[in-house]
Amino acid sequence: MARSAIPDEYLEGYARILADVCATGRRLTRDELESLRAQGEHAAEAGLGLRSLVRRHLSAARELSPTLSSAGVDRVLATVEQAVDAFAEGHERAQKLAVRQEEAARREFIDDLLYGRSDLGRLAERAERFGLLLSRAHAVAVAQGATPVDDTHPATRHVEGALVARFGERRILLTTKDGRLICIAPGGQDDVLSFFAKQAHAATDGGRVAIGRAHPGAGGVVHSYEEALNALDLANRLELEEPVLHAADLLVYPVLTRDRQAMADLVRSALGPLQAARGGAQPLLDTLTAYFDSGCVAAEAARRLRLSVRALTYRLERIHKLTGTNPADPVHRYTLQTAVIGARLLGWPDTEV
Repeated sequence: MARSAIPDEYLEGYARILADVCATGRRLTRDELESLRAQGEHAAEAGLGLRSLVRRHLSAARELSPTLSSAGVDRVLATVEQAVDAFAEGHERAQKLAVRQEEAARREFIDDLLYGRSDLGRLAERAERFGLLLSRAHAVAVAQGATPVDDTHPATRHVEGALVARFGERRILLTTKDGRLICIAPGGQDDVLSFFAKQAHAATDGGRVAIGRAHPGAGGVVHSYEEALNALDLANRLELEEPVLHAADLLVYPVLTRDRQAMADLVRSALGPLQAARGGAQPLLDTLTAYFDSGCVAAEAARRLRLSVRALTYRLERIHKLTGTNPADPVHRYTLQTAVIGARLLGWPDTEV
């Protein structure tokens, strides 16, 4: 920026200070230093670059130097060092304050967006500032690792850099919430969320990622976000092993638990008798889980449980005897499998239902 582009108000009193220091040899006073800091703040708020401002301060000192003795030059240089340091401190202070205010505004917007707060019209206006058009449908992906992440975490920076490098200026919002990494992308851009899932899984050391369905409007972002969170919760309760979960593939589970009382009744009725077994219900419940998860293949279920096929067969017969339902019978299988899913969702038998 040329000298003429820096208004004189940001150097007000500076030449006088230099002249007075040369005459008296004194140091800058506390009030003078604070005035220079204030000028630095005002210059930053006006959008003036620090390099150009420092150049103006040095130029003003150079204009005075031909009239000075060697001792006077030393005094001026010491004063310029003090003055520029104070001015730069004020400039940096204003910059940091602006960054904090921007971060606070962004965090407030994220909270309002993901919790469905604030007036929708106002929310839509704020969304454009952060690259989202809420008139479109959006889908949300949520990544959760073993340790929480925030906006400054290396995993966040890594994923953000990868997304920018791959997709450039697409309207994608990456943020964090409650220790999780979150990506909001326009609906229909499955490549973005799939790429995010891959990067987030690696950056969080094998963390799990859930992707909600695309929904329109500001409320659609909340809906998709909640679907992703519910998918993560289901994965934990059901001990699913998949690193990437799609809410659309898990819709059957919310349906099964929509009537919690009915599901609790089914669990008590179908699986309650297992509590009479030696060692309680848990070992037999684990047997049913492995049996159903392996497609009702006894050999595979036995391998998963580290049992012999004979031992597994004995457990299945014991279940049949206690419950009156045969896991190998297609007629009984659906009831038992639904009850097993319900038990895992409700935390039975550790939790009373």
